[in-house]
Amino acid sequence: MATHLFSPPVYVKTDRPGVTYGCNNVEGAAEELLKWTKMGPKWRKAVQLCIEAVEDRATPEEARKAFEAAAREEGVLRSSV
Repeated sequence: MATHLFSPPVYVKTDRPGVTYGCNNVEGAAEELLKWTKMGPKWRKAVQLCIEAVEDRATPEEARKAFEAAAREEGVLRSSV
């Protein structure tokens, strides 16, 4: 299965102190989303768009934008490095 890349990366805080993850693909975004606790409306939209992107029913860019919004909602969005 191909990795669905997007650009620019979305930088998020990880569960490891001081570590920032630069996510640049749909599959990585989906993995990160599953680690989060709030699971609000933006999280749900991001999960749905990640699934759709993997199934080629949405673009990786749509998933990236939703992931970024969900990261902001979760409080883990970091500015670019």
